[in-house]
Amino acid sequence: MVIETHTTTPTNAARDADALVIGGGPAGAAFAIRAARAGLKVILFDKGAPGRDKICGDGLTPRAVKALNDLNIALDDSHSILGLRMIANKTRRQLNWPGIDPYPAQGAVWKRRNFDQRLLDEAAEAGAEIHRDVEALPILEGQTAVGVHASDRTYRAPIVILATGAPGAASRLLGADRDPNEVFGLAIRTYAESPRHAEQYLEACLTMRDSSGAPNLGYGWIFPAGDGTVNIGVGALSTMKGFKKLNLNSLQATYRSMVQQEWELGPDLERPRAWRLPMATTKRHGPGWLALGDAAGLVNPMTGEGIDYALESGILAADLVLADVAKAPERYDAQIAASFDGFLRTGRRFTFLVGHPLILNLGLRATVGTEAIAAITLQVMGNLVDTSTPGAGGRTMRIADRLFAAADPLLRATRANRNE
Repeated sequence: MVIETHTTTPTNAARDADALVIGGGPAGAAFAIRAARAGLKVILFDKGAPGRDKICGDGLTPRAVKALNDLNIALDDSHSILGLRMIANKTRRQLNWPGIDPYPAQGAVWKRRNFDQRLLDEAAEAGAEIHRDVEALPILEGQTAVGVHASDRTYRAPIVILATGAPGAASRLLGADRDPNEVFGLAIRTYAESPRHAEQYLEACLTMRDSSGAPNLGYGWIFPAGDGTVNIGVGALSTMKGFKKLNLNSLQATYRSMVQQEWELGPDLERPRAWRLPMATTKRHGPGWLALGDAAGLVNPMTGEGIDYALESGILAADLVLADVAKAPERYDAQIAASFDGFLRTGRRFTFLVGHPLILNLGLRATVGTEAIAAITLQVMGNLVDTSTPGAGGRTMRIADRLFAAADPLLRATRANRNE
């Protein structure tokens, strides 16, 4: 149900805040930190209760570390990560983060229960007003967002920030739902004790197979958390052959059995939990509102990673609201498009191609078997590639964007049959 009012646009005196944020994950918290530190009155609503967990791989790329540095958030509660170990069939390749300017040669694992709480604490310390265990929905006057309704009352502000993660009730009211014509992902994870919990390399198995032995377009991961446990999970993309028949719990069990002995895994510490990853939305801004992070479809289509984009989009949105709140939504959309759209649409188109098992297998042999290609793959998996990236990674992305744009109709027409 759309919440509508019929009063005039509020004057400054009628405002409850300078900005209202729906969602207390990394995107919403980053906006609140940046804006509140600059003097704006920010009210943030999160429907999760204090101490809530967010299902996630918990990995922070060097891009995410840079964003946290920009927010002056210390990584003292996280576990430092030096790079990534990629596995394809019997081939292994371990690479350090490349340290491509402006990103450090450092990543981290930071469990989301602790990470999200730290960011919200920073936002509160900066002066933001935080409401937990409260669902907020946008208020529209015509097509313009003028506030939110939460806890049986109305809040008014000149800008509403949608930072809800995967599209839900709030995003649907604004017309920012998942694009049904684009790829999406599914993932599942749990935790287990391991004597290798303090290792400083993420591990990703790129040649996943389901219980019947059929190739799966996705990957399995083990992320050491440094606290006696590892995060273990698997993900899959909707462009793979047989996706609709995929059983995530079975895939998780298959991967766990593959790494059980090598990582000396203890029993699952909690029931494996799954979540959906949107990778494109129908809208990411409109009059009086803009969307951040996952709510804007800012997720790497090939890995499901989005924490870094969430942080960056929150920082960018805050800076634009501070500069000119009326023009912020359009300027935000234009800057997000210029920075990220090329890489994200290329990634989505690429998933249509590698959804075919034969093409996937051929590509993975080159990906891990060749050091030069593996180095580019590392940049892609670490979200270190965008329109400004120098060197081979940036050149490859720009060439691929042009090639896949021309091939897009064919890629969609010949996509793997998800029902088989």
